[in-house]
Amino acid sequence: MTDKRMPKYQLVKQEIMAWLQSGKLKPNDQMPTEHEIADRFQVSRQTVRQTLGELEQEGWLYRLQGKGTFVSMPRGAAVQEVQTIGMITTHISDYIFPHIVRGAESTLRSRGYGLLLSSTDNSKEKEKESLMMMLGKPLNGLIMEPTKSARGNPNLEHFLAMQHRNIPLVMINARYPEMSCPCVKVDDESGAFKAAEHLIGMGHTRIAGFFKIDDLQGVNRLKGFMRAHQQYGIPLSPGSVVTYETDDKNAKPFQAALAMLDRSGRPTAFVCYNDELAVHLLGAVRQVGLTIPGDLSMVGFDDATLATATEVQLTTLTHPKAEMGTKAVEVLLSMIDGRTLAGEDIVFEPELVVRDSVRRI
Repeated sequence: MTDKRMPKYQLVKQEIMAWLQSGKLKPNDQMPTEHEIADRFQVSRQTVRQTLGELEQEGWLYRLQGKGTFVSMPRGAAVQEVQTIGMITTHISDYIFPHIVRGAESTLRSRGYGLLLSSTDNSKEKEKESLMMMLGKPLNGLIMEPTKSARGNPNLEHFLAMQHRNIPLVMINARYPEMSCPCVKVDDESGAFKAAEHLIGMGHTRIAGFFKIDDLQGVNRLKGFMRAHQQYGIPLSPGSVVTYETDDKNAKPFQAALAMLDRSGRPTAFVCYNDELAVHLLGAVRQVGLTIPGDLSMVGFDDATLATATEVQLTTLTHPKAEMGTKAVEVLLSMIDGRTLAGEDIVFEPELVVRDSVRRI
């Protein structure tokens, strides 16, 4: 309990909820006394009463006069009028995510399911909050995109709580390595390989790559970019690969691009982690007085709306978007029906979309 921004009773509630969701305390188990809880969390008994009172109101606990407080099931868990699927994404309204959510929601609605949606804003702490919120609901299954998937899984206990409660789970875009659930994703390595291969085929030998490495999509795209250079015998100079993390996604790539373009022997092409970054780096190209594709070629990834939203029509790689949301629902519902093995993956092969941002040299 280290979050100073959260009221004490909410911190205690969060910990008690973790006991309930992990199975440490089961239905009809007796809760520790107010005094024991106060001592454990170093809070006042009034704080404990406030916490237990709220959990009782929500249906997680019940009191027996003269005997104490006991664990119950949340109200509504036994009888569920509308079957509900949870969905946790890193974003909801940005970039390609509305299309993914729309595909999932449309498919669920056609099958008679409701959708409970949450976003982590690409924060591990908010992922924890989203998971705890989902665990507090009577879910039939969960679809989620892991947050910063290349940076470990500090919320493993909540995924284990999902397993303990037999809630089927499907991940999208990437999967935490220790999890065995199905994953619906793009072959990111293949896509970045195709991007670099296309540029090499157009005569480019000085290609710079920009990749976000706190998610596995970026790690795999970097891997594909490097593999293309190795396969075609094109050496990569030490400064030709820029890696960055989400919190630095605007400043570091932009400054690196400026430095590359403002020197002799500059790159003739960029491969970008995604279309959003490619459009951002267009500003650096303009700032140094260059043009695309006249002075610099550029390839993005995801074929987002942004790829055709500027004066430069970006060459890019496809991403299934709405189809990914649809397929994730189909896999999850087949798991609920007992028809899908836990380790099966659905992998989409990205295709190169050639537009105006690459020229032959």
